[in-house]
Amino acid sequence: MVRAALGPPKGRIGRGPSPLAAYVPAVTVIVASLLSALPIVSTDGWYPDFGYLVFISWRLLRADPWPPWWAAPLGFVNDLFTGYPVGFSIALWSATMLVLDLIDRRTMWRDYWIEWVLAAVLIAIDEWLQWRVARAVDAAPAFTALVPPLVISVCVFPAFAWFVSRIDAWRLGR
Repeated sequence: MVRAALGPPKGRIGRGPSPLAAYVPAVTVIVASLLSALPIVSTDGWYPDFGYLVFISWRLLRADPWPPWWAAPLGFVNDLFTGYPVGFSIALWSATMLVLDLIDRRTMWRDYWIEWVLAAVLIAIDEWLQWRVARAVDAAPAFTALVPPLVISVCVFPAFAWFVSRIDAWRLGR
């Protein structure tokens, strides 16, 4: 018998999912939401909503890692760390899950460009709703101030989607 056959399996054979694979998507969304607590000093909110980008990246990559009701607790955590009114991300993320579930039921396939456009539309709705909530409490900046965070968020979405796909490959032991 060959000596290599007597040792433990090497490479990808015999590897399975990580023991905590079911919780990795939720933990990555929470960690991304915590990035909003970094001491970035800015008078304009030019940086994207990291938690929402990771959330839609996971949801567009896979529909199975978490049940739809997880959007509410994850949105609550995002509300706590981003400074949005409590309930904003809960409602937005739950609506996002419902919309993406409907789109999954209606479409047979999606390619990279369709997912990017879909993410851009969801990000634009997120930015617009943030502006509407700020306007309701008389704290809204000029409407043109939405352009930088929107453009930055749409442009960095592929990087977030790639990062999430790498975490998913690790999570599943591929």
